[in-house]
Amino acid sequence: MKVITVFNQKGGVGKTTTNINLCSYLAMEGYKVLSIDIDPQGNTTSGLGFDKRKIKTSIYDVITDDTSIEEAMVKCEFVDNFYIVPSTMSLAGAEVEIIDKVNREKILREKIKDIEGKFDFVFIDCPPSLGFLTINALTASNSVLIPIQCEFYALEGVGQLVNTIQLVKKSLNPNIDIEGVVLSMFDSRTNLSNEVVSEVKKYFKNKVYSTTIPRNIRLAESPSFGLPIMLYDNKCKGAEAYEKLAKEFLERQEK
Repeated sequence: MKVITVFNQKGGVGKTTTNINLCSYLAMEGYKVLSIDIDPQGNTTSGLGFDKRKIKTSIYDVITDDTSIEEAMVKCEFVDNFYIVPSTMSLAGAEVEIIDKVNREKILREKIKDIEGKFDFVFIDCPPSLGFLTINALTASNSVLIPIQCEFYALEGVGQLVNTIQLVKKSLNPNIDIEGVVLSMFDSRTNLSNEVVSEVKKYFKNKVYSTTIPRNIRLAESPSFGLPIMLYDNKCKGAEAYEKLAKEFLERQEK
């Protein structure tokens, strides 16, 4: 079982879109996948069609209480093998509630141990910030998947992001590594997109996936319908890109 945190402390980089669609395609390939939504905004939760107001048990209960991951997880109706631990706004208060707990950075890691071997991949969708929730995710993970958008400020904050991973590696989780870098919102017609790609490749080298995710209106629309792109419009460029990314991701696992 591999645990992967999807993280960039910059918002709006395609983090949740990558989490939802990569998980969906992997599940469609027959892998057993769990997505843990640890972002109080709960975009993965609503993007997979769950009404946050109706959720009884969520990641908040797992982090602050004795609730297990299995008690909190729900099956995604439309893809076999795909489960989610949903998030609600109550999670926003969790950081304050766990402040006095012993080993508060390791709460999620301990909970994930209980499902060891029950999934092929566990993806954790983080908030775009460096609080206790994100530190919990990084401490519990084998690797970090970093989505970076092909825009002017793309590399701003990347140094800080890498430093954070190094700090976690040094003090909390010696086994964590960078899984890969996904370039999103790519527009081949602009010089800027191509410049960002070459800058990111210079920085991350072979960690950058060769599959880029294009700017795509269907991809932007699909979460508001609570569907992954493969069910919303599986012929659009965004769907083709995520299917290709899932295949490239799996090829790299074999290596």
